[in-house]
Amino acid sequence: MGGKGEYGVDLDALDQVVKELNHVLQMMGDSKSTAKSSTYLAKGTLGQGFAEEGQLYQAHDKMKGDIEGLMEMVEGLVDRFGKKSSKVRGAYQDAEADNTVSMA
Repeated sequence: MGGKGEYGVDLDALDQVVKELNHVLQMMGDSKSTAKSSTYLAKGTLGQGFAEEGQLYQAHDKMKGDIEGLMEMVEGLVDRFGKKSSKVRGAYQDAEADNTVSMA
């Protein structure tokens, strides 16, 4: 492709981006599940009756919530980017097919 107004898009590369983003989402699902369930800190786990007990559990709960929120946000960004990449790939594939038909 070298003529004026022509373009080239590597559809295989776009496919690979979408596959990799879907893989990231799968892996994030595991991490998100771990962040939600495996970071639970039961009351008394770190001891009881010390002055900072309430503050320690509050800080843990806040950090746990912050991490879960960040995981949700990143997952949403990756998902949106994957969907947009897939849509762009489809649009380029359609444009390529239209060009092939009109040139025939």
